[in-house]
Formats: sequence, C-alpha cells, structure tokens
Amino acid sequence: MRTITLVTQKGGTGKTTIAASLAVAAAAAGESVVALDLDAQGSLANWGGARGSESVAVDQVGPEYLPRLPEVLEALKGRGFTLAILDTAGVENTGGNLAMKAATLCLVPARPSRLDLQATLPTLESLMRLGMRENFAFVLNQCPPGRGTRASEAARGLAEFGVLADPPLALRADHQDAMATGMGVTEYAGKGKAADEIRLLWSWVDGKMRAQPANKEHRA
Repeated sequence: MRTITLVTQKGGTGKTTIAASLAVAAAAAGESVVALDLDAQGSLANWGGARGSESVAVDQVGPEYLPRLPEVLEALKGRGFTLAILDTAGVENTGGNLAMKAATLCLVPARPSRLDLQATLPTLESLMRLGMRENFAFVLNQCPPGRGTRASEAARGLAEFGVLADPPLALRADHQDAMATGMGVTEYAGKGKAADEIRLLWSWVDGKMRAQPANKEHRA
C-alpha cells in the first residue's frame, strides 16, 4: 500500500483540502483509498462525515493510536486498500513524525509568500532528520490565478530546497465550496480549472511515487 502524508508545521496552508481532493481524484483513477485524519481538530474527518459517497474511506486516528500508526497502516493494507492519505496537524509531534516515516511520499504545501516559504524550513529539517530526502515534494498552493510573479518567485525559492510538484494549485472558490459539501473538487466542479489542476497533481504524484526509491522505513 502506498502512503501519502500531507505535512507542514504551519496551519492554513491547505493540507486538508489537498488531502481530500487528492483522495477523491485517486479513487476515480482506480485506487482503493483510505484518508486518515491525524489532526485533533478533525477537519478531514468532518469532511468525511459530510460525504454522500463511499468512494473514499475516511477515519480519524486518535492520539492513543498514533504510536501504532505503522500497525494501523499494515491492517488497512490487509483490508485491500492500495493508497492511504494522511492529514497531519500543523505542529511537530510524534504522530507527524511517524506519518512522515511511514510515507511513500510526503507533500509539503506552501502558499506563495515569504513568510510561508520560511515556515517550511522546520518541516524540511524534520524530513532530512528522518531520512526522507528522496521522499518528499513541495506543493505550491493558493496561488493567484494566472502567471503571476509571486507564484513564479515562490516556485523558484522552493525548488532550491527540493522537488516541486506540478502543477501549482491556484486559489479558487471551488476548493472551499467542495469541502463544505463533503466532496472533492473533481466531484463538485469536474469541468472546472481547480478540478483539472487536482487531476494533474494526482498524475504527477502517482508518477513520482512509482519512479522513486522505496522508503526503507515503510515498504507496505
């Protein structure tokens, strides 16, 4: 089972929104997907509770189960899931570190501002410390629509520290509206630009996971 972990030690970067829509896009592409909420705030679990579709299994991992996360993932693999997507809290904690170590690929969302780019550095340091140098990518999120200089400069800045996922995600109302109705953006507005970007992002992430070396800490 492949595992994607959304992680950054900063709130407001759009981790949950990306996790939800990526889960739906992956399911539409043929994956058997489970989305796990590791954040005590429970935003992803609440989104799952609002869903009218069973295409993605959604559950919350309570703090008592976080130390056993590898066992939880192994059990889910045994149930036939092919992809797990983990949404972590915006702070450094044991659960987040375990989620990073368990990941086939960590995605680090960042908005195109200097403060947000600087805020990725503690997460980057954690990834390096955990030996995840080859198993992460930045996702530039909530960019102004169009080819603005701010997004371009942010992309260049992130690319200096690691791989940058393609495409960047623009700030579009469809993302927020989809989350509010318990949908992924490809379900809510399947012909919209936001849906196109998420499908392309899933395609990039899928290809990246297939091409990269396996994480020695997690081969489930």
